[in-house]
Amino acid sequence: MNIEQKTIKDELEEREYEILSPYATKCKESKGRKKPRTEVFEIRTAFQRDRDKILHSKSFRRLKHKTQVFLSPYNDHFRTRLTHTLEVSQIGRTMARALRLNEDLVEAISLGHDLGHTAFGHCGEATLNELLPNGFHHNLQSVRVVEVIEDMNLCQETIDGILTHTWGYKPKTPEAQIVQYADKIAYINHDIEDSIRAGIITESDLPKDCIEFFSANQSNRLGKMITDVITSSMDKPDVSMSEEGWFYVTKLRTWMFDNVYLDPVAKAEEKKAKNIIKSLFEHYMEKLQPYYSEEEIPQIITDYISGMTDQYAIRRYLDLFVPSPLSEHANDDALLKGLKDR
Repeated sequence: MNIEQKTIKDELEEREYEILSPYATKCKESKGRKKPRTEVFEIRTAFQRDRDKILHSKSFRRLKHKTQVFLSPYNDHFRTRLTHTLEVSQIGRTMARALRLNEDLVEAISLGHDLGHTAFGHCGEATLNELLPNGFHHNLQSVRVVEVIEDMNLCQETIDGILTHTWGYKPKTPEAQIVQYADKIAYINHDIEDSIRAGIITESDLPKDCIEFFSANQSNRLGKMITDVITSSMDKPDVSMSEEGWFYVTKLRTWMFDNVYLDPVAKAEEKKAKNIIKSLFEHYMEKLQPYYSEEEIPQIITDYISGMTDQYAIRRYLDLFVPSPLSEHANDDALLKGLKDR
């Protein structure tokens, strides 16, 4: 008698039904990929494969040289876009494990959520948003990275989570809802720590009622935010935070915008960064006009510039606009042609 042998992937998928919450997104129930695929050795589930595709992508590696908050920080202890992404993943996995949701899906979404972010952090994003006729949003560009630029052929649930990690979007899975909270919790807490390290604020400057609710201590504050989400979401179809907890998270975030994100010390170099992005954009607009249609050019330039790291953008600016006796020129023509051929 022929008995079909189960693969490791089969066993992992069956285990999800035994271990995970009824509300969790199961791999066998995934809506799948645009292009079906088969494996010779079926070891990984669909969401594990998505996580690995993102982890091994070029856009993920570039995150290590993209700004989180502080432009060109003077030491290596400040966060970058990569370390932010890893912290979001860790927080998200902690919440998913406690709520018995799909940890692999949460990790895949977390690792991919900022792949489309520009150089120079939110300053770079805001500059491109001003320059493009239809604006620029890093979550939409992140989806474009995984679907078009690197063509990762991810599951629909992973793509939805990447798209909806920004507030104002409604995720289709509880795992994507987790990433929404994990992203906010991560950046509020690590931006406080980085701002204290930079000498912009001290712990005693933080709003007193927020400190009383969450604690002034970094570890305790982070732990209480995570625990609030877990206790508010246990055995429920949707992930949420308590009304009181969300009130103080929002208040702390607003305070950070007023006292850190818009602080003249933290933003001292932003005019220079904005000028770099604008100058590169205008240069490539002029350079590409003889070769591409008016409709194609903005997207080609967006894909190129949004993929740049801080240091690469600076090097291209110096190469194009600052005289030097000898410099190593990047082959823009070949790269832009490659974007056209995708």
